[in-house]
Amino acid sequence: MQAPDRRHPAGTCAVAPPEGRRLIRMASGFLFGAALAITAHARAEETAPKIITSHGISTFGDLKYPADFEHFDYVNPDAPQGGTMSFRGVGASQTFDSLNPYILKGEPAQGLGLLTDSLLAGSADEPDSAYGLIAESVEYPEDKSWVIFNMRPEATFSDGVPITAEDVVFSYQVLLDKGEPSYKITLRDIEKVEALDPHKVKFTFVADAAKRELPGLAGALPVLPKHYYETVPFGESTLTPPVGSGQYVVASVQPGRTIKYCKNPDYWGAKLPVNVGVNNFDCFVYEYFADNTAAFEALKSGSYLFHQEFFSSLWATAYDFPALRKGWVKQETLPDNRPSGTQGFWFNLRRDKFQDPRVREAIALMFNFEWTNATLFHELYKRTDSFWENSPMQAEGLPQGEELAVLEQFRDQLPPEIFTEVAYAPPVQGAQQLDRSALRRASALLDEAGWKVGADGLRRDARGELLRVEFVDDNPSLDRVVNPYVANLRRIGIDASNRTVDAAQMQQRQKDFDFDVIGGRFAMSLSPGLELRELFGSSAADAPGSANYGGLKDPVVDALIEQVIAAPDRPTMEARVRALDRVLRAKQIWVPNWYSGQYLIAYWDVFGRPDVQPEYARGDAYWWIDQAKYDKLKSEGALR
Repeated sequence: MQAPDRRHPAGTCAVAPPEGRRLIRMASGFLFGAALAITAHARAEETAPKIITSHGISTFGDLKYPADFEHFDYVNPDAPQGGTMSFRGVGASQTFDSLNPYILKGEPAQGLGLLTDSLLAGSADEPDSAYGLIAESVEYPEDKSWVIFNMRPEATFSDGVPITAEDVVFSYQVLLDKGEPSYKITLRDIEKVEALDPHKVKFTFVADAAKRELPGLAGALPVLPKHYYETVPFGESTLTPPVGSGQYVVASVQPGRTIKYCKNPDYWGAKLPVNVGVNNFDCFVYEYFADNTAAFEALKSGSYLFHQEFFSSLWATAYDFPALRKGWVKQETLPDNRPSGTQGFWFNLRRDKFQDPRVREAIALMFNFEWTNATLFHELYKRTDSFWENSPMQAEGLPQGEELAVLEQFRDQLPPEIFTEVAYAPPVQGAQQLDRSALRRASALLDEAGWKVGADGLRRDARGELLRVEFVDDNPSLDRVVNPYVANLRRIGIDASNRTVDAAQMQQRQKDFDFDVIGGRFAMSLSPGLELRELFGSSAADAPGSANYGGLKDPVVDALIEQVIAAPDRPTMEARVRALDRVLRAKQIWVPNWYSGQYLIAYWDVFGRPDVQPEYARGDAYWWIDQAKYDKLKSEGALR
């Protein structure tokens, strides 16, 4: 910017008469003041925050795809459209009774995300980037204290009503007011949401909040129709197909059995870059079955076309059926490059008997992974020890560098072994179901914690209370794992049991935290942040239905979570997550299970697929029906 000219404005003032000199002095003063004002304005412009306008946003670093990108690299832009993709319905239970996934009431059907678009859509080959969907562009200052989404005026809901900024404001408010309690945790750093005009919406964030993720969070919220919910109660479970903002609508539903989603022929956004080559099927169907055996038999007969296998025993022994031998069904292993997830048995720390970490460690020691893997899993798994297994965020060895610096802030609140011993990992056990060294160590820990063995062989505390531990689930498929574990626990005097309940009871007990130990798995983010409050934060410990299964309340964990959320770059974020991982593992809040780092899939050979699997996804969302393959199997009588 050129500086203002500060030379005297009148070059002949020396020869002007007295009256003229006075006028010149007055004019000179006026112009000098104007010059100061111009200078101040220029300085204000120089110090004003820079406003970034973009076609997308990334939590860290640059976007991979430019503003004029036509499609993601991992899709086939010329993929044939049509046909039906079908899956087995899975979830918290073996059934569903609701089409409202935003509230605690009911068990929602799988696939409901197909009904709803958001302002931005993520990519599957970047860890934390999102690009315009309902929003054409975003604006935000460098400090990300707010974000404005410029919405596409052509966007409409499935009933043809235009999507406006007021719908975005409504979506935020109704999720906060009537959605499941976790939304209050997730959205707490949003101060207000405003419709600036019919197609421009602004999110302003709490001043002292860490803002790294907040624009992306705002862009990922589902956009719901305000006009629809003016007559339909949002807070009620329902099987009435709702009006949505997405590419699909509910075509048919049989509660607890099957749900079918088909493309809305009037969907406005099919040619957007984020949608090209994505969701190439006319319809998606989710079939539900009473148990795993029934589901597997249905796969073999072609009742559904795509299956991800979660049971190693089936993968190792059951994939030898006629359709597979004839080549009609393909069995395949795909790499899974995401963190492998936090799968384990979670202690309910809200119960007094689990307050002592020695008790939790003793119980964990009685799970013999090595025997389980060899005897039941055909050596297909590895032992999980980290909450971020199979990623750079897994704590290893002794803390060093940035991770150590983070932990040093809390040295007086942490056990000394955090700094002097390698990150906790469950000890490797022997080939027998009951490892003798583990038995001795667990027994000693329980003795130290005051749980003594009585004449009946069971452990009681000083008050005479039995040490009872009940595992609860609604799916008996893990009984073969849990029952030997229960037997081991009984050998050290714990009154352990394994209880199977129906799906409805399981759902309620989980929401009410009415359990001793529960199995569960969480897929962890490639860029951990806000979701950590719900998984491990004190604010979520008593929120009904939250993902903080264990009810962990710990000020150091809370502080570490906030540091992760505030991390300015990826290396710092990864170091802070490693510190959090190390602290969580030392607390013995779970019995870690196992992982494979792979997708085990089986599918009927009727699909085409892109040449590249996206780095961070299974990839079947980008497949399509190969009509020649489909017709061939039909002619051979393979498919009905």
